Amino acid sequence: MGTSLVYGWVRDRSNNNISYSKLTLDLGHTACLWQGSKLLIYGGENEHREYLSDVVIFDLQTAHWTQPDIRGPAPKGRARHAAAVYDEKLYVVGGLAGTETYTLDEICFLDLKTWTWSRSWSFVGRFDHSTWVWGGRIWVFGGLGPDMERTGELWWLDLKSSPAFKTVPASGVSESRTSMERAGPSPRSQFAQYNQPQHLATGSSGYTANSSSVQVRASSLIPKPVAPGAISSMRFVSGPNVPSQAVGKHFHVYSSGAVLDFVTPASTIRPSECNLSALELDALQWQKLAEGPEIFDPAYRWHYCAMNEDGTKAWLLGCANESPENGAGAFEEYLSDVLPIDLRRFGLLGNDLTVEPSAEKSKMPASDTHAVSSLSSLGADLATMFEQALESGSGGDFVVTGEKDEPSDDEYMSTAGSPQTVQTSHFLATSASTSVPIHVHKLILQARWPHFNRLYASQMAEFQTKRMHIPEPYSVVRAFLHYLYTDSVAKHPQYCADLGDVAGLLVMANVYDMPRLRLLCIHRLSRELDVEHAAVVWERAGTAGEEWLRRRAANYCLTHW
Repeated sequence: MGTSLVYGWVRDRSNNNISYSKLTLDLGHTACLWQGSKLLIYGGENEHREYLSDVVIFDLQTAHWTQPDIRGPAPKGRARHAAAVYDEKLYVVGGLAGTETYTLDEICFLDLKTWTWSRSWSFVGRFDHSTWVWGGRIWVFGGLGPDMERTGELWWLDLKSSPAFKTVPASGVSESRTSMERAGPSPRSQFAQYNQPQHLATGSSGYTANSSSVQVRASSLIPKPVAPGAISSMRFVSGPNVPSQAVGKHFHVYSSGAVLDFVTPASTIRPSECNLSALELDALQWQKLAEGPEIFDPAYRWHYCAMNEDGTKAWLLGCANESPENGAGAFEEYLSDVLPIDLRRFGLLGNDLTVEPSAEKSKMPASDTHAVSSLSSLGADLATMFEQALESGSGGDFVVTGEKDEPSDDEYMSTAGSPQTVQTSHFLATSASTSVPIHVHKLILQARWPHFNRLYASQMAEFQTKRMHIPEPYSVVRAFLHYLYTDSVAKHPQYCADLGDVAGLLVMANVYDMPRLRLLCIHRLSRELDVEHAAVVWERAGTAGEEWLRRRAANYCLTHW
């Protein structure tokens, strides 16, 4: 967000011909993905250094530009602001504006169903910052304040508690229409070849700014009312995992309920100080996900950062440190290299799998065979049927056993010298190493566990006996089966209470090729490492071939030795 020169030329492929059509030089605007295949572009400044407040849409599938008919009070023209699309609204925060260029502290939104602007409210003064919506709140981090200081403050505004952010803004004539008539042609009208209809501007016919761009040089500093809803902020001063915003080049993006900070190589920072850090929004705590040498080559400089829609992959765009001779091809060299980063290897679940605190519906377990599921709220219901005795009427029709857990010292002393009768079901092995039976439903195992589905379809011995033994500790087997019912490895009083069980699940995810379970395990293990389990996580991560988690556990052991 707030990047420069994202579009200046449009290439139109038709009949195997490539044609170019110039639009305009536009700096400091935002481009937000909308409806999966469109870019919503707002604001910026043109080659005359005039701030714009217009909205255009670029369809990524048809390579055409369209221009909606905007209603409502247009906000001030601005550049280097931040924007986010959420719940069919385009939220705009901050930026630079005015004849003498001042920092805006405004927030407003454009209703994308009616194309109507809301009024503007006072929030926080920032530019070159990032913003996103999570948990029913709009968040702002990074950037520069009115005094040009780089800030590590995190601000958030509660959207849930205010009807102003839920209702459709009242439509009406733009406040700036009269000003537009006085101001003359739009700053972008020089590229229009004819009087275009208000709703359309294609790449082949040029571009006309819409009516809201008339406030390009508005210099009014009339105080705005404070944004409705609770406003909170937190400043991160220092800490072992808090990245310093004063040095290096930072890219802040949202993913998986956290704001990521890519601290990339620059002339003001040593390569050893570069890193990838994450601020967990639910706990408001920083943690370092990777050291700089694991990701960045110090011979390159990165200028832009882009994310995919589900927040699992990032791309850094930049170039080698050496500049081209005589400035030839400078812009092409500026973006000549791309660094792809798979965020899942650092335990980030992605936006689709991250449950928001304000979510009205919990997401149903999607199996390891299918990436997505349209079901919802089913996991909690199935959990009530897990591990119920046959006589309970739960419909259980299959039995799974694991390796019997080793008794603790207290249990051993309490049972020593006291004879007990071991009752074993007739269809279970009588081996002393076999755990008590776990009653499950074979239909759920077939739907959620690809290995079991293949085994059962082949009518192996398990098909005939309706029982199965998994050579893993009993507590790990229970946690695994509970995951199949609930799609969760979160801490539970009975299941996954111990990180050692989660480490065991990681090995099972590797054995049975279950990528979703693997991702959930890495996410929890990497964030809940403690002294008691760090060595176990290190060993289990090595068995599962998870080198990043293994290094993380090793570093934790060395740090807390």
